[in-house]
Amino acid sequence: MRFLILFLAVLGLSTAPASQALKAEPSETSHPEARPFDESVNAGEQVDAALARAQLSGKRVIVVMGANWCHDSRGLSGWFAEPRFAAMLDAKYELVYVDVGMKDRNIDIARRFGIKSIKGTPTVLVLSSGGDLLNPKSAPKWRNAASREEDDIFVYFDQFAPEL
Repeated sequence: MRFLILFLAVLGLSTAPASQALKAEPSETSHPEARPFDESVNAGEQVDAALARAQLSGKRVIVVMGANWCHDSRGLSGWFAEPRFAAMLDAKYELVYVDVGMKDRNIDIARRFGIKSIKGTPTVLVLSSGGDLLNPKSAPKWRNAASREEDDIFVYFDQFAPEL
């Protein structure tokens, strides 16, 4: 029965990888920008579906908890939409964008993985396919994402090592 539920979750909620569906917008900043955070979607279901797909594929899951009003959330999402990042992310991760509003929406998702509150956006969770938080130290430290160098961001996710 558990397998059937998992299978239905994967079928019903499986979509193209978020990095492929996302398109960076032209920007006057030094980084690309995107606005992938949608308050109308059921973020919990999206995270569950990503974990189910990750269990089948052996990938990890990235949960970007941010908002479209936040330039750092838009900046990180913009980099993720660039072809160089999209290819790497699609090969290694399932990617989910979770809208946190004014840091008052979907906080239960952060708590589910051991993050007590959203102190800054974006907060970026890297999860094992089993749902273990692999970056408890650096997850809340992405609130300067728009100021980070492209190569530093790329290397972090490409060569990610769990912080256990």
